[in-house]
This record gives sequence, C-alpha cells and structure tokens, in this order.
Amino acid sequence: MRVDRCVGCKDFPCTDVKREGYVVPAINVKPETISIVMVSEAAPEKPGDYYYAKGDPLFQKTTVQAFQDANAEVSSIKDMVHLGVYLTTAVKCAKTGYGIQSSTIKECSLILEKELALFPNVKALMLMGDVAIKALNYIAQRAGEKRVIPAGSTYKIRKAQYSFRGMRVFPSYLQAGPSFFIEKSKRRMIAEDIAAALSLVR
Repeated sequence: MRVDRCVGCKDFPCTDVKREGYVVPAINVKPETISIVMVSEAAPEKPGDYYYAKGDPLFQKTTVQAFQDANAEVSSIKDMVHLGVYLTTAVKCAKTGYGIQSSTIKECSLILEKELALFPNVKALMLMGDVAIKALNYIAQRAGEKRVIPAGSTYKIRKAQYSFRGMRVFPSYLQAGPSFFIEKSKRRMIAEDIAAALSLVR
C-alpha cells in the first residue's frame, strides 16, 4: 500500500500553511506490519528534510537519534519501518509561522483520521508535541468521544495512561527538527516515551 494514494488533501482550505510544502508519506508499506504510529507536528519547510526524503533528511536525523537514545538499534527511517514504526505529521503542509491555527489542525485531522485507519494492528500511538495532541483530540471529539489527552503541560500529563480505539497513546514532545538537539530535558523524556512504546510491541 502506498499511503499517499489512499489519503490526502484536495481543497487546501488552510491559510496559515505553505501548500507547496504539502506532503503525505509516499512509501510502500504493509499495513498489518505497523504496530507504532508516531505523529509529529507539520511538514518541514524544505521537502528534502521530510522523513522519507532521499539522503539524510533532518527529520530522519533527529528521529533516529531519538530512537537511539531509547536504545533502539536503528540508523534510518527504513530501519524504523522494519521495526513496525510509521512516521507522519498531523499537518501535511509546511508552516508559515511559529504556530499553527486550531482551524488548520482540525482540518488536517480529517486526513490523519483516515491515515490512522489504514493500520489495523497499531498498539502504540505517539503524539509528538501539542499539534499532534490537538489533532487526535479533534478526531475523538468529531466522533462524539471525550478528548483523549487532557489539557495541561506535557511533562505533567505524560506519565498517565491514555488509550484510543484500542491503542495506547503517548503524549510526548516534538522530535522532528533542530530543537531536538537543543532541549536536553525534553530529549530524555522523548527517549523514555519511545522506550515505553517499544516495550508494548516487543
């Protein structure tokens, strides 16, 4: 299955993102082999920095390091996919500013919901940052369910257990991008969360 042929945006109604930065994972993957889905914030400003771009893209570099911090033996996104990890973003276009409007996250959560539904055997859903957390809460609320992750600082809420449609949900911090190498305390917590998710599927 190629994900970008199954889900995507047609109308591009959002005004605070760069449409030219739009990307949905264009990888062939066997849906039944995926046990962990990691959702980060938004597509990178430069398409060459995206998870599945050629070479050594930034998103790959920081995510590989995050998994290595969690003692996972990986050196590429390909290795992670072989481990059963699928990586995507909550917002499929690149940001124009620092933040992303709630209306944009809500709109893009429609795509994310269809994307998650492609993978029937997911045991752990990792939400890397506030945008991913908001997106999942929009998915739940649209179905008449209560929000999955409560309001509050991530460091306060991340130790509790959350679930959504049979998946264990981990609220964590953004691992994709240059800030990952700067914020050491968050990096430690990201590693803890990845290790906890991996322990569910090993």
